[in-house]
Amino acid sequence: MARKVTIGREVILESALKMLIRDGYSSVNIKTLASEIGCSTQPIVWHFENMDGLRAALFEYARIYAATSAASGRNDVEGFEAIGAAYVRMAINEPNLFKYLYLGEAPFAQTHNVKDIATGEHNAEMIKKICDQTGLKRASVIRYIRNTIIYSHGIATLVATGMFTATEKEMMKMINNAADGFLLMEGADPKKLTKKGKT
Repeated sequence: MARKVTIGREVILESALKMLIRDGYSSVNIKTLASEIGCSTQPIVWHFENMDGLRAALFEYARIYAATSAASGRNDVEGFEAIGAAYVRMAINEPNLFKYLYLGEAPFAQTHNVKDIATGEHNAEMIKKICDQTGLKRASVIRYIRNTIIYSHGIATLVATGMFTATEKEMMKMINNAADGFLLMEGADPKKLTKKGKT
């Protein structure tokens, strides 16, 4: 009769994510993870078979964690900017996770075209609401989203790699000012832009 596994999959993935955030992706392997949890390697192997299985599951777990942390619950200008703020906060507070997900450390990460990110099906409702809110046409809103993503990613990358330091408040002001500038550059009516209570 097979021995009952008492360490659950969720516990293993939570511990692996904690190690990744704290020590970086290279610190996570079956032996170090077992030590972190305080168990033998058997439960990890039972749930994931090998390191490749663990890597695949950890990538998906980390991706969902990041998406959940960034979710703002809004689909308008303020919601889009809140997502960008969460993205930069990750670079500030969890630089190892940022590098893993967005700077090529994850073995399963895919490269994305910025245009695809800006126009993806999952953004259709947000694009429509931003059009309604700003009075801009769809193409202008897509350019605003694209430019804001590029600007935010640049700051977040500089922060996560230790090449730029500023307070969180200063960085958020920079990003919000740039985002507002991108809207105005596209011809948004300044009167239609609500001054947000900047995240």
